[in-house]
Amino acid sequence: MLSVEGLGKSYGERLLFEGLTFGIQQGERVALVARNGSGKSTLLRAVCGQEPADDGRVVFASGVRHGHLKQELELLSDASILDTLYIGDSPTVQAMREYERALAQGAEGEALQKAYDAMDAHEAWNFEARAREILGQLHLHQLDRPMSTLSGGEKRRVALAQVLLEAPDFLVLDEPTNHLDLDMIAWLEQRLSSMGTTLFMVTHDRYFLENVCDRILELDDHGLHSYQGNFGYFLEKRAERRANAQAVQERAHAHMKRELEWVRATPSARTTKSKSRLDRFEDVKAAAAKRLQEDPMHITVVPERLGNKVVELHKVKRAFGERVLFEGLHHHFKKGERIGIVGRNGTGKSTLLQLILGADDPDAGKVVVGETVVFGHYNQEGGSFDENWKVIDAVRDIADWIPIKGGAKLTAAQLLERFLFPHSMHHQYLKLLSGGERKRLHLLRILMQNPNFLVLDEPTNDLDIFTLSVLEEFLMDFSGCLVVVSHDRYFMDKLVDHVWVLGEDGATEVRDYPGNYSQYRAQRKEEQRQAQALKKSRQEEATSISGNVAIKGDYSKRLSYKEKMEFDQLEKDLPLLEKKRDELSTQIQGEQDHEKLLAMGAELGRIAQTLDEAEMRWLELSERAS
Repeated sequence: MLSVEGLGKSYGERLLFEGLTFGIQQGERVALVARNGSGKSTLLRAVCGQEPADDGRVVFASGVRHGHLKQELELLSDASILDTLYIGDSPTVQAMREYERALAQGAEGEALQKAYDAMDAHEAWNFEARAREILGQLHLHQLDRPMSTLSGGEKRRVALAQVLLEAPDFLVLDEPTNHLDLDMIAWLEQRLSSMGTTLFMVTHDRYFLENVCDRILELDDHGLHSYQGNFGYFLEKRAERRANAQAVQERAHAHMKRELEWVRATPSARTTKSKSRLDRFEDVKAAAAKRLQEDPMHITVVPERLGNKVVELHKVKRAFGERVLFEGLHHHFKKGERIGIVGRNGTGKSTLLQLILGADDPDAGKVVVGETVVFGHYNQEGGSFDENWKVIDAVRDIADWIPIKGGAKLTAAQLLERFLFPHSMHHQYLKLLSGGERKRLHLLRILMQNPNFLVLDEPTNDLDIFTLSVLEEFLMDFSGCLVVVSHDRYFMDKLVDHVWVLGEDGATEVRDYPGNYSQYRAQRKEEQRQAQALKKSRQEEATSISGNVAIKGDYSKRLSYKEKMEFDQLEKDLPLLEKKRDELSTQIQGEQDHEKLLAMGAELGRIAQTLDEAEMRWLELSERAS
């Protein structure tokens, strides 16, 4: 389906890859992994023909349509969400355009039939229904909103919906789980797993790699290594490959030592006959000098000492207008506590972090921060850097060293090495770094401040899986407090002791689940199973009672015709009210004008009241409905 031969790409003196040769067969789901800055996104663009390679060629099988979800968005700002999905060259969109053109021109007979048949062939009649279904799963409901009013994450989700709707034969995805909450990721995982589309993707989500992909390509040292299996298999075989490479290098060192002794001992014997041996010596020397890209060494820092009082939340409440994000949150942090915060987009996760940090004030209650607390805050926007700085300058701007266990010190240069910045990059200008490398540097600057209370807001976005492994090892040994918002399930499972859930089932209380994220999901599924079983039991009981009443001829509590019509109408109205409430809640999040916020908050209150009354009436009638 795809054949890549001898592909090479450089930026100036910086070689990204060379001689890449691989193929992807129909139905394969292939992931590309590499360190930040290795050229993953560049390779995807080269495959899609959006960036020329320096060498080699890319060939798709005849008739294969490919789609590409890029990291850099190219969406029209003046179009609405729904209109954006009608922009493109997919066969479905083309069929709709031709049909509309035929109608506008008054086409009849064969011409109209041809357009009609194309609509049938591409299932274009239900395009909008499919669009609304996908957008709904991605929590985008107000489809007439202009793209210019959307957040970066919302635009990213529109782009994802667009490429999924195109349903290409070959789908190229660059970090598809970025800006998706955990429910969206689970939905996307299930959808991609069930599709017959061939996939070629870059993702840092390790559970996603495990559950979706059946082959992994590793871009390392400018070349490719292929692993036929999922993420677990990749880790196992990669360790074996690196061990073999280390053994080969050790043998090369021993061989070079022997050859060097010969070269030095027999200068008079360097005749024409020994020229071939001298040539081989240069090859051996090069092999021995080749430096393997080492995995980072394990380090344990010593943060500033925490006193008995850490951070106290006293009945904290936060709202936007009439919409309450959370209320009644009461918690005293303990030394070494690790909390993961989850919830749908817009439920107030980042807002809660701001309250903990003291960067925002609650609407009710108070936040008390202990005198010894030193916060380290990683935000989604990343740090601000002087573009004329070099990498080492950005770290030394914070500190020259940090203390580690045993009374030793770790210098800025040493910490850079541990976080996968080799010595050759220390004097590289920041403007030359990739997006992932800049995020990694921002994280490193925070750790150099030696905090004892870390607050991390989506720290895994744009970081490669190798950097994530370093960060996880660092945080597992971190003795201070940790609060993290993340949509990376693997990351959360490894690091947190309990989970705070915001906005669960529309609740304003912050629900606390002991254990990691997977344990929370298991508990949540069990609660839902029990609730469904109870509902079924009550329905069966109600049916039995209703039957007994009917036998006795007591119809006094049965629905009248008018009540039956009311009940049917309520079943239609309730989803519409819920949708209107959700759309307005989303709209409020992006509104800055104070007067508009007040008006929208009042409207949201009215909708919520109407919804509550309608739900109560529906429950009342449903209990009496036969």
